[in-house]
Amino acid sequence: MLQHAAGRDAGLKLLALAREANLAAEAILRDATAAVRARVDSDTVERPFDREQRATHGLAWLATYVEGIRQVTAFAEHAHDAGSLSELEELLVQVGIGEFLSQIQGGIPMSQGEMVRPGDLGLTAASVAARLAGPLEGLMASGNEQRRARLVSLLREVNDLTVGGPGADDELASIREQVRKFTESEVIPRAHAWHLANESIPLGVIAQMSELGVFGLTIPENYGGMGLGKEAMCVVTEELSRGYIGVGSLGTRSEIAAELIAAGGTEEQKRIWLPKIASGAVLPTAVFTEPDTGSDIASVKTRATRHSGDVYRIHGNKTWITHAARADLMVLLARTNPAEHGYQGLSLLLAEKPRGSDADPFPAAGMSGTEIEVLGYRGMKEYEIAFDGFQVPAANLLGGVEGRGFKQLMQSFEAARIQTAARAVGVAQAAMETAHQYARERRQFGEPIVNFPRVADKLAMMAAEILIARQLTYFAARRKDSGNRCDLEAGMAKLLAARVAWSAADNAVQIHGGNGFALEFPVSRLLCDARILSIFEGAAEIQANVIARRLLDDAS
Repeated sequence: MLQHAAGRDAGLKLLALAREANLAAEAILRDATAAVRARVDSDTVERPFDREQRATHGLAWLATYVEGIRQVTAFAEHAHDAGSLSELEELLVQVGIGEFLSQIQGGIPMSQGEMVRPGDLGLTAASVAARLAGPLEGLMASGNEQRRARLVSLLREVNDLTVGGPGADDELASIREQVRKFTESEVIPRAHAWHLANESIPLGVIAQMSELGVFGLTIPENYGGMGLGKEAMCVVTEELSRGYIGVGSLGTRSEIAAELIAAGGTEEQKRIWLPKIASGAVLPTAVFTEPDTGSDIASVKTRATRHSGDVYRIHGNKTWITHAARADLMVLLARTNPAEHGYQGLSLLLAEKPRGSDADPFPAAGMSGTEIEVLGYRGMKEYEIAFDGFQVPAANLLGGVEGRGFKQLMQSFEAARIQTAARAVGVAQAAMETAHQYARERRQFGEPIVNFPRVADKLAMMAAEILIARQLTYFAARRKDSGNRCDLEAGMAKLLAARVAWSAADNAVQIHGGNGFALEFPVSRLLCDARILSIFEGAAEIQANVIARRLLDDAS
């Protein structure tokens, strides 16, 4: 959409307000960081950082909002400079930044029942209000009611509701178009039936994904992949997850395994496994979590004991293992040195296994498993696995040296969390599109319900928050592609996008009314799928912990 000529001046005014908003928000973040740092340093209780979670996690949310405002401003600046900032985009930017500033001042929702307000961060309400007075007055003048109504009316005029995509990057735009065609024809018409029947995604669909290059997207070309970056991964993941999160998440298995092997494997391990993962011949899964450990990786108890010098025997239990039955390769975290406690003594093993089926999920000696029934995020299935002497060749120790497992695993978290943020954006996009279509078609009191302000408000906020989450996710991906450390940005993207997905799905159900509670309507699936996003790949609380520690470490 080309920038409307009459709106060029309005665009310049918006950019000026957005930049002013950035400066004000960044100043508040600096003040809050200093205040929280002082509180943690002065606290005499044991583990003060954790005891002050309301403040430290609140700081993480504030920083995420500030980065979100920064990135949506950068998007608007780029589009304006290219002469392509549309009226719809202007409204999304204005509504999004205005609402985020309002929440910084009045209370940021960390979850449905947890708000972080200025006082929680050691700031006064008056000081924050003074900082934000100028940009808020400009962005929220006369409120947002008319802007939201206009925004929703513009959404009704466009065929593609995805705003803020790859834009002028022709290669990414082409990739998105290819994946969208596949999703529209092969995934969306069948996804809800797979969900209701708790069916595994058909192998034929997985084969088509292989042909598209989904599993080798970021694997280097010399190992059979496409050699593209994480931003391309985000585009593909978002489009697939827009159709069905299970399909979008298939790529996560390959992404995690390939990242670990490429970064920490021996040359022989790379040569053997990366081409097979890239082609889809080998479907991997991550086997990290244990029943009593959750996010506490240092407490992993599963043992890998070396026998006869050339084989490890595995004993222990794992849980929440996605796509375990049909996987051919397990990237398995185990304790190779039981005398070492904590993170020491942990290693990663490339454990090959025969592919199972629903009837016989684990046809391998030394391992067994049972399915975990789940509300959503179906299509690949979750399992508990028990190992009792399962054998792995010693040559499959990742990197060939014991005790490096934790460090190797940490290297994969950035990409996994960026990819999860992209999945969340895709689910949120699907929820908005589903709600938008229903609101246009559903008539009450003689007119479409989209005409009612509170329905329109929900749709407008979905669109504005999705734009911010998308820009933050792309930003984290570009940081990763540039070779920079991005655990902070990846955590922010995942933290915000997961909440946006849940909010969008919840509001989409509300727009559907009673029909949203009926299993026959796909929006019920989107609600179930969205709920997992703030839990897996690092729960929201873990993300906030990571972000806050980085902020406070940098401040000190």
